[in-house]
Amino acid sequence: MLAVALTTLMPFSVLASENDDEVFLDTTYKTLQDVILPKAKWKRSDIASIPKFGGYVIGSYKFDNQSGQHGGDGFNLRLARVYVDGSVLNDFKYRLQVELNGSPHIKDAFIAWSHWKELEIKIGQYKRCFTFENPYNPWDVGVGDYSQLAKKFSGFGDRVGETSMGGRDLGLQIQGDLFKSRHDGHRQLHYTLGVFNGQGINRKDANRRKDVIGNLQWMPIKGLWIGAFGWIGNWKSPEGLTLDRKRYSFGVKYENPDNNWSARAEYARSHGHKASDYVAATEEQPAYWKGGTKADAWYVTVGVPVWRWIKCYAKYDAYRDYATKESMHTIYSFSTNLQPHKNLMLQLQYNYHNDKNSVDQHYHQFWVQTYFRF
Repeated sequence: MLAVALTTLMPFSVLASENDDEVFLDTTYKTLQDVILPKAKWKRSDIASIPKFGGYVIGSYKFDNQSGQHGGDGFNLRLARVYVDGSVLNDFKYRLQVELNGSPHIKDAFIAWSHWKELEIKIGQYKRCFTFENPYNPWDVGVGDYSQLAKKFSGFGDRVGETSMGGRDLGLQIQGDLFKSRHDGHRQLHYTLGVFNGQGINRKDANRRKDVIGNLQWMPIKGLWIGAFGWIGNWKSPEGLTLDRKRYSFGVKYENPDNNWSARAEYARSHGHKASDYVAATEEQPAYWKGGTKADAWYVTVGVPVWRWIKCYAKYDAYRDYATKESMHTIYSFSTNLQPHKNLMLQLQYNYHNDKNSVDQHYHQFWVQTYFRF
């Protein structure tokens, strides 16, 4: 050990000759780097990958005939985002994504240790691991928007009153893929368990409580997932109300890259008050809650390829604000996606609404959206 240390630290080393009676000086200078990682094996990629920069833009024209909407949004820049991701020391993956339109803000900012497929540890700001649809990129949802289930129960304008957080929060989670199939090598079981602040993105925690969200997804055959999701937590409103979020969801999805067919179906149920249902105390009456604490939603989406760069989608989307038929909002959607290049897509969509919560219960929407990325 002493000889090794001297060889490392001295600008030369004393080495014995073959007859052990003579010594000679080796004037080769050895640095600490040479000892730990020989130059012959030293690669830039061992330290960090070249950062990957990219982004995407979604523009839209929307028209609807609902009363008071004045024909809809018209022309709109729906999303404009840029991102950078890469790796450090091979096992640490990072991502930073910023939204530029509206009020610019950070969407994703996390680092994940992913040495093993069986265990990944992620910390930072990213998508909540609740429902199949929430983690989808807007490009991959198929129709022009997320389902009511994902929006109301994952954080896109949450039912409790939280403004849209893009389905994201700040926290720490572990996840992994287990049980490799002997037939085709796919991993048969995926798990995720996360602890989150509960207040959404770019915000500190408002209380000492944390949200716990987890899921189990079984893939009996490649491309078919059966999943169950759970969420126990709360949200503190700007007015100081602490509202429970106790939720579960289960569903199935199928994605076949070989023939481009796809399908998703999910059901979710939520327990907890809405901030808008709180009625403050007055001289005449004490504070109270109106409405119920239960809500549920479900949807079915099917994607059918009709040509090599044309795919059509149909979606049935239902949400019940108080888990009753009187509070039901149903959307029937039909979409045609034309994608002549992997980075360019044109989407034509029709939506029919039956909203029992609205004065104008039946109305129609027509959307045209353009997607491009770089």
